[in-house]
Amino acid sequence: MRPWFFVGCVVIAACGSERGEGATTSGRRGRDDRGPTPVEIAVAELKTAARSVNVAGTVEPIRTIGINSQMAGALLRVNVQEGDAVRPGHVLAIIDSRELQAQLTSADASLEVARRAAERAKQLHDQQIITSAEYERDDAAYRAALATRDQLRTRLGYATIRSPLAGVVLEKSVEAGDIVSGQTRLFTVADISTMVVRVPISELDVAGVDVGDQTDVTLDALPGRALRGTIRRIFPAADTLTRLVPVEVALTGAAARDVRPGFLARVLFRLDPREGVLMVPAGALVENARGSAVYVVSASLASLRQVQRGGTFQGNVEITDGLAAGDTVVVAGSATLRDGAAVRIVNPPLRDAPPTRIPEGAAATTPANGGVR
Repeated sequence: MRPWFFVGCVVIAACGSERGEGATTSGRRGRDDRGPTPVEIAVAELKTAARSVNVAGTVEPIRTIGINSQMAGALLRVNVQEGDAVRPGHVLAIIDSRELQAQLTSADASLEVARRAAERAKQLHDQQIITSAEYERDDAAYRAALATRDQLRTRLGYATIRSPLAGVVLEKSVEAGDIVSGQTRLFTVADISTMVVRVPISELDVAGVDVGDQTDVTLDALPGRALRGTIRRIFPAADTLTRLVPVEVALTGAAARDVRPGFLARVLFRLDPREGVLMVPAGALVENARGSAVYVVSASLASLRQVQRGGTFQGNVEITDGLAAGDTVVVAGSATLRDGAAVRIVNPPLRDAPPTRIPEGAAATTPANGGVR
């Protein structure tokens, strides 16, 4: 074999070694140039966990009264329209009562005649001039005339239609000039100081609610808002076919003023609440061969930590082991992370802000970004 052949091989091998080393260095440099991985974080917190049931129903006034005519006649005036606020005794309409008024005038005159006759009969009876039967006859005539007068007065009072409660006129079925008969529906008046939503609850869940419990009520008409409701009453029996128990939720104060009868409402019941449950947003959980894990951020480094998870509550996951309250976890950006990688936090939490306190009976809810601003 010729000497120049070995020299060529040595030169080629040296060149190849330089290329390989250069490529490796270039590749490492490319990975380092990417810098820390941007992530969003949240803080593990102790909250209230509760199983939730969401049921739809319709908003109704707490009381609705239909006002009917109690006498026949023509309506002289109608004083209200739909939506008008009324108070107890407010005059809604007036029925023509001139004929009754004339009858009452005649009855008053007859009563006066009967009264005088009864007084004379009593004097004559005391003087033993007339018999007891004659006195009793005149006294009975007076009492009959008095009853006729009182009856006409009562009927005359029916000519003025009044509201029996404070509320709002929901329906007006007549106009001035209409001829109405007895028991004709004239108005519907509702007490809207308190609004109620009656919803059916499964027999399996109704044992977890009680009168006075707080609920969240959301309406399609008021997107993005949750109104606070209170369980007003739980009906004593379930439907024999559906096995559902009606539960009535009351809205009072500002919540009642913001809704209207007929609105579709969704009521969120929280069952079996537990206090002091450690939770993180569901987006923080990653799955691997060993089970569930989270990336814990400390000193701008993300370390993978195995955890034991419990139930899921309104977008949050209960952590039973592996984390402590106050630990910072990654909730977005974990797909490209590896254990020990450098991270750049794009939503640093407000450390000076006090921890969120969840009212008793309220479920723990956290936005997708962990509730950190």
